[in-house]
Amino acid sequence: MGIDYRSLGLRVGLEVHRQLSTKSKLFCECPVEPSGSGREVTFVRELRPAQSELGEIDPATLFESQRARKFVYKGNTSDICLVEMDEEPPHPINEEAVEVALTVALLLNSEPVDELHVMRKVVIDGSNTSGFQRTCIVATGGSIRVGDRDIPIQAISLEEDSARIVETRAGEVVYDLQRLGIPLIEVSTAPEISTPEEAMKVAKSIGDLMRATGKVRRGIGSVRQDLNISIVGNCLVEVKGVQELELMPSIIDYEVRRMSMMRELSSLLRERGVTKDAIIMNDPVDLTDAFSNTGSRLVKTRLLSGDRVVGLRLPHLAGLLKSPDGGPIRLGREVAEYVRAWTGVEGVIHSDEVPGYGISQREVEEVRGLLNSSKDDAFVLVMGDAERARAALQRVRERLIGVIQGVIDETRAPLQDGTTQYARPRPSAARLYPETDIPPLVISREYLMGVRARLPRRFEEVIEELRSRYNLSGQLVAQLIDEDRVNEFEELVKLGIAPSFAASFLTEVLKELKRDGLDVDSVPFDEFLDFFRMVVNGETAKEAARDVVAYLARNRGSSAREAVVKLGYRAPRIEEVIAVIDALIDEYSRSGHRDVTGPVMGELMKRYRGKVDGAVLSRLVRERTK
Repeated sequence: MGIDYRSLGLRVGLEVHRQLSTKSKLFCECPVEPSGSGREVTFVRELRPAQSELGEIDPATLFESQRARKFVYKGNTSDICLVEMDEEPPHPINEEAVEVALTVALLLNSEPVDELHVMRKVVIDGSNTSGFQRTCIVATGGSIRVGDRDIPIQAISLEEDSARIVETRAGEVVYDLQRLGIPLIEVSTAPEISTPEEAMKVAKSIGDLMRATGKVRRGIGSVRQDLNISIVGNCLVEVKGVQELELMPSIIDYEVRRMSMMRELSSLLRERGVTKDAIIMNDPVDLTDAFSNTGSRLVKTRLLSGDRVVGLRLPHLAGLLKSPDGGPIRLGREVAEYVRAWTGVEGVIHSDEVPGYGISQREVEEVRGLLNSSKDDAFVLVMGDAERARAALQRVRERLIGVIQGVIDETRAPLQDGTTQYARPRPSAARLYPETDIPPLVISREYLMGVRARLPRRFEEVIEELRSRYNLSGQLVAQLIDEDRVNEFEELVKLGIAPSFAASFLTEVLKELKRDGLDVDSVPFDEFLDFFRMVVNGETAKEAARDVVAYLARNRGSSAREAVVKLGYRAPRIEEVIAVIDALIDEYSRSGHRDVTGPVMGELMKRYRGKVDGAVLSRLVRERTK
């Protein structure tokens, strides 16, 4: 059933982040594009929480500290330096990145600041070796037009991107440092987006505007969106790191439904007399002996590994932990996600789902007796060592108390099915404090005038100009712009490739190969150029393009020329082709064909497809049949 988002008071704010394609990183001279030609380095760090200047500890920072993890950092000396390793102070801010951010700000009619002041934002999840991320506000205000609405812009910022997670294992996270420090522009809107579809359109419009600068990176991980979502009567939820625009409406819709259900559950729990004190007064009970002869494979396996089974009575919650409609939104899932995030404990089992784990009715009754639980009550079971199990049940209490009080502020992670899961508490202002190693950068009126004079054309202007110049459809031009392929398209056209074929290759052909699971973004564009030079020179045919790119994606480091040879697409000498054409014309003429062009072309395409361009074959046949 459809949701009336406006009646629920849906408000969405967007934070659109995009990596910049500058020569160097934001606070050092290391290249943005990796080469991996240096020496591999590895080191280990532990990060600890610190109080802000006001003496407070940010709740998100406290959450990470309780996970007590070590961080292993790996990098290549050609791509990182002592700044990324936090062994050297940051260098002055990258002014090329500042100009790109100011360009975006002016395109949004935002008001640039007089001076850039870099701040430190505490993050101890390991994504930055220093324990904080450097960020600065470049401009405030402005708006972007989407449909018939002007969506207000709150701020445009520059910040350093984080390290990339390579592997997560027990008590340890492995990071690749190459991405750390890449300039990242952030455009934040006011929370005035009112529907899921509008959020997607706003994100796309901001992305189009960023691409107009010609200075943004593309590919997996280069663009991320954060969603700040609320409805009337609820707190704020942040969904962090949405990469696919198409998922955005589903995620917002899921969050609206989830928050609505949490609000309904809060009222229902209060109606049933469930209070914070009622949850707190029940202590965990060791129930291991009740499962000594269990038929549950899961429980038996855990007990054989030395785990204990510890349970907690949940007064008056019978039937409320499962989904009312069989969907993914259920209180039991909320509790399990919260426990997993805080303690790492998997396998929280509740009484509404015990039959699915092979737990017998006799065992259920024994558990109820040991917990002093009635049929109106629910219960939760956790398996692990005694200390971790009790810690997990304390988190169960916390989550239920939060539901009783209403949906709490939190950060959630997006999932590929359009749902979300609990990630951590939302950060507070306590995590920000000034960066003392970087001097302020003055933004003079004269400098801004220069940036304004160099502003790029807007998205709509570029579409119209390319459409009319190359006689392409507006849809095809929009695809080229969406995928940041305009410059590449124009390079192919300069070689002599037909505009329609060049555009289709860079959009449809590459998209099809991506759908087949091939990493075509890893193929250097220079190899595309080399292949099409061979086409123009008559050494192969453009019809081989798809197979050649697939070969290059599967065989890293191979050249286009090597691919053409290995795949058998090298064109024969023109004299050989002419001889074959003459023989075919003679054969079909003697067999009584009045017009030999069709059958001759059919035979030639079978023999030379991918080797000789069809237009070349057609021209030669016409010349030989005059």
